[in-house]
Amino acid sequence: MNPADDSVTTYSWSPPTVDVATISTPPCAPTATVDESGRLALFAADPPAIVSLPIRPLDVKVQSFCFDPAAQTASTTPDGERHAPPRTTQPLASPLVAPPASAAAQARRKHYTRVRPPGDMIKLVDRLRCVLEPPLETLLGRTAIEMPAAPFPYQLEGMAFLYPRHAAVLADEMGLGKTMQAITSIRLLLRSGEARSVLLVCPKPLVHNWQAEFARWAPEIPLTVVEGPQARRAWFWGRPHTAVAIANYELVQRDEALAAASPAFDLVVLDEAQRIKNAGSNTARAVRSLARSRSWALTGTPMENAATDVVGIFEFVAPGLVRPDMPARRIGEAISDHVIRRTTEQVLTELPPKLFRDAELSLSPEQWDSYRLAEDEGVVRLAEMHERVTIQHVFELVLRLKQICNYDPATGTSAKLERLEADLEEVAASGQKAIVFSQWVGTLGWLAERLARYRPLSYHGRVPARRRPGILEQFRDDADSPLLLLSYGAGGVGLNLQFARYAFLFDRWWNPAVEDQAVNRVHRIGSGGPVTISRFVTLGTIEERIEQILQEKRDLFDLVFDPTRTGCNPSRLGLSREEIFGLFKLTVPGGESTATPKAVA
Repeated sequence: MNPADDSVTTYSWSPPTVDVATISTPPCAPTATVDESGRLALFAADPPAIVSLPIRPLDVKVQSFCFDPAAQTASTTPDGERHAPPRTTQPLASPLVAPPASAAAQARRKHYTRVRPPGDMIKLVDRLRCVLEPPLETLLGRTAIEMPAAPFPYQLEGMAFLYPRHAAVLADEMGLGKTMQAITSIRLLLRSGEARSVLLVCPKPLVHNWQAEFARWAPEIPLTVVEGPQARRAWFWGRPHTAVAIANYELVQRDEALAAASPAFDLVVLDEAQRIKNAGSNTARAVRSLARSRSWALTGTPMENAATDVVGIFEFVAPGLVRPDMPARRIGEAISDHVIRRTTEQVLTELPPKLFRDAELSLSPEQWDSYRLAEDEGVVRLAEMHERVTIQHVFELVLRLKQICNYDPATGTSAKLERLEADLEEVAASGQKAIVFSQWVGTLGWLAERLARYRPLSYHGRVPARRRPGILEQFRDDADSPLLLLSYGAGGVGLNLQFARYAFLFDRWWNPAVEDQAVNRVHRIGSGGPVTISRFVTLGTIEERIEQILQEKRDLFDLVFDPTRTGCNPSRLGLSREEIFGLFKLTVPGGESTATPKAVA
């Protein structure tokens, strides 16, 4: 049936005529015997002589499938007895022609996403399995596979692409949900029994982010993070004992010999796979040495400089499929069945106006040393002040700790910078523009030095007023200036920055309304498309404590008010004096001001 016009195409087939004379069976008396199971078996003394017959092929072309989600299927009771669904009481007017569909029936009809078998799948049993696999909407809709949110249609297409493939690259632009698509595809493989051991390799700053995403999208899957002393790691590599293991690139390189000798994984997934674009690097060699049945790669920038970048990635995904000396067109043709890439423009109608990505990061070891020392000394000093402590004293400690969360002042190491650099590579490769927000001018200057290759522009309160319009014009019009470093104070009022597609909140402000005001400078009416907002938070630090308090207030606000209603702005959801002192479990002295600090412009 053609779902567009509800017409039915009928197919006729006449079986080939069989001449009984072509099958000669010599006369023989059948004999009987009883097999080992006690069943009676009949067989002839001599087998018949069979002559092969030409068979006319059945030429049937099916343009599309249409499934009725409301259709009832046979059910099975716990005792194994099958029960057919009740028959409909309204017979069809014709056994070959369906009645015209009503408007309500057409409204109920929906698109179903089928598994997409790879072109090189030649075994009939494999292709039949893909064809007969239920739609992804059916698989994901079962109560056993609960999801916190419904995937977008393009994400279902991505899962349908990944799930059946042994060699695949998911190359969607940043912000389109590569992580969720990969996790759900892994979930389907584990549930179907096609995979029992999965290794995911990612940059070290993203390990906790993957843990959090698995907890959200596949909470039933046991996880192991490969870390700790060498003896513990050697024990893991010797006997992978969990469904999904997560390791960082540096560890895989360090444990190359152990990892190479590990039993084969059913699936190895590389996140930020552009890390192995140089096929001769130690990192690329280490991940290629991993024994595996399936190889998947996730990257928003499959090619940064030249076609050889793709060759480096495919040396892991499908070794030997492409070579560095092949023309670019030949490389594209060879990998076409193994790569899927969607851009924001392609899925524009499916996306909400704002996409929030919360990057939960762990401090570097150097940052942790500086952070603990500063916190211990600061809390002792505040406790010794007793009743003389003021809210300003507490603010000074909070600000110092928040600055260490941005980067270690002694060594310059920064978990946030590592994550930001990885994301900016994807932004630059897509030709889009990005804005990085911070509350400190000093942090913006520090970022400008370390991100110099992107020729960043800075806009804050110390920039003379006469220069500011020119900076914004250059950011808007100059393709070689894809990055703007902006302070919350200067970016919160009167700016139109809707030509940027990405915003990064490098550090968080006290009040969500200040962040909302800054983000709204980027997403305004007339924006070219959805805006992806990445919010950085370091775990186990003052940032996480503040974020938890503010999130509780946001949730409370949404319970009391409709957040979509005009005039409802949680502008007073900052921290109270009691909450600020409570960050360090300090007693609140009486009579202190509760004013929060102003944004540093």
